[in-house]
Amino acid sequence: MLSEKQIERYSRHIILEQVGEAGQEKLLASKVLIVGVGGLGSPAALYLAAAGVGTIGIVDGDEVELTNLQRQIIHHTNDVGLEKVISAANTMRAINPDVTVKTYHQMVNADNIRELVKNYDFVIDATDNFPAKFVINDACYLEKVPFSHAGVLKFSGQMITVLPGKTACYRCIFNSLPPDDVARSCSQAGILGILPGVIGSLQATEAIKYLLGIGKLLTDTLLTYDALEMNFRPIKVTRNPDCPLCGKNKLLT
Repeated sequence: MLSEKQIERYSRHIILEQVGEAGQEKLLASKVLIVGVGGLGSPAALYLAAAGVGTIGIVDGDEVELTNLQRQIIHHTNDVGLEKVISAANTMRAINPDVTVKTYHQMVNADNIRELVKNYDFVIDATDNFPAKFVINDACYLEKVPFSHAGVLKFSGQMITVLPGKTACYRCIFNSLPPDDVARSCSQAGILGILPGVIGSLQATEAIKYLLGIGKLLTDTLLTYDALEMNFRPIKVTRNPDCPLCGKNKLLT
């Protein structure tokens, strides 16, 4: 049962036929894990907190640096030197005290990722490195937790939503780590500051749609975005029968 303050806070959600009071209560009872509170994770965390997702976990092993502030909008100048999860949690709680924020100051790896994802309803992969993206994909598949993958670099971004066992997974599309000369980071190649804001907001949209059971999710479709051309391009993908994770002959367990 929503309080009067909550009815006022979420009134613009409640008047939506697809949400209503029951939908808002569902959001307040939901749990989303965001891995990485940098460029992608910042807008996702801000919008999910504002939307009233009841429990939001944030995972990041870094501290805030001055170079982050050009795009990582959840952090502020006074936060430089703080753990990113602490800085992000402070901002999220200031936006919406209804939300429980759980912080994990650590990097994800094969040893800890399954324990992290298994207690959440949806995961947002907002990381900036390929090894992390593979372990998130694998853990979400093994724990049967839906997730949104995204990546950004320079002026381009991409994203896809994965329903484990039902739709194409990350390994169906990208089966191995790219060469080092391809897998460049933002610090090496640069990035337009607003770019992760666009893609991270779309990831939050996918999370809310999934939690509410509304609309059409971005499954079996890799959506690419070119900021210079202002062009969104959906690329249809299918499950790979030879995928080592979700294919016929599973190699990864």
